[in-house]
Amino acid sequence: MTTTIALLPPLGRLIGLCAGALLLFCAERASAQGRLDAQYEATLAGIPVGKGTWTVEVGDDSFSATAQGGTAGLLKAFSGGSGSGASQGRIVNGALVASSYTATTTTSKKSETIRMVLANGGIKESTIEPEPPVDADRLPVTDAQKKNAFDPMTGSLLRAPGNAELMSPDVCRTGAGVFDGRMRYDLKLDFKRVEIVKAERGYHGPALVCALYFVPVSGYIPDRPVIKYLAAQRNIEIAFVPIAGTRLLVPFRMTIPTPLGQAMLEATSFVTTAAPPRVAKTQ
Repeated sequence: MTTTIALLPPLGRLIGLCAGALLLFCAERASAQGRLDAQYEATLAGIPVGKGTWTVEVGDDSFSATAQGGTAGLLKAFSGGSGSGASQGRIVNGALVASSYTATTTTSKKSETIRMVLANGGIKESTIEPEPPVDADRLPVTDAQKKNAFDPMTGSLLRAPGNAELMSPDVCRTGAGVFDGRMRYDLKLDFKRVEIVKAERGYHGPALVCALYFVPVSGYIPDRPVIKYLAAQRNIEIAFVPIAGTRLLVPFRMTIPTPLGQAMLEATSFVTTAAPPRVAKTQ
């Protein structure tokens, strides 16, 4: 039971990591703009253990993403906690370029905030408040490893390149590096299938299902069972669906096998709307 519960925080983090920095591999123009308002439920072997919300806004020259969540049901009685995250940045030559990321987690024992400043395609600054004690067993993260690495919130937006179909298998076939403020990982995606998904409210349509492979690089303790477990998994799946008016896809559902049954994070409400592009002023 302890091992399975220990998996839950990484599950939440992986939703923000699922696409790595895939959108930053693709610098094509963001066609039009859109907004997503979604609600998610986390379950373990079918038992509710958490709930969360996610809002993404894509404008003409800027974007923002915010998320909030917390434990629920039986898990809340054993280990109550909540968290929030936010990322924002600019749209430069059609590419989403993050400038800042903040994530706060709170439990009955402590509260912690991670802040990051991003620039030039990597992590420029990062802090954890309060500053955690030095752990000699944790592999250090080097400055070089923070280059070409992206925050987990921005990285959750999967980009369909060029004129490719949104449900094209090639959209899945990519990978990148992510830094969450403490740990640096590589994430690799591969195509599995296309299927129809339906939220209780909002989206009903095709989803691009990708396999996710998690490769820890640094910033972790090698002997920690949860890291070994996730790194060994070959059955993690993420189903992506599009934000209306854009060529961005976001996670609708994520599944990870655990010793106590399947862990799943799935949208119960997924409302996405397109906004018309801003018309340029004429002289």
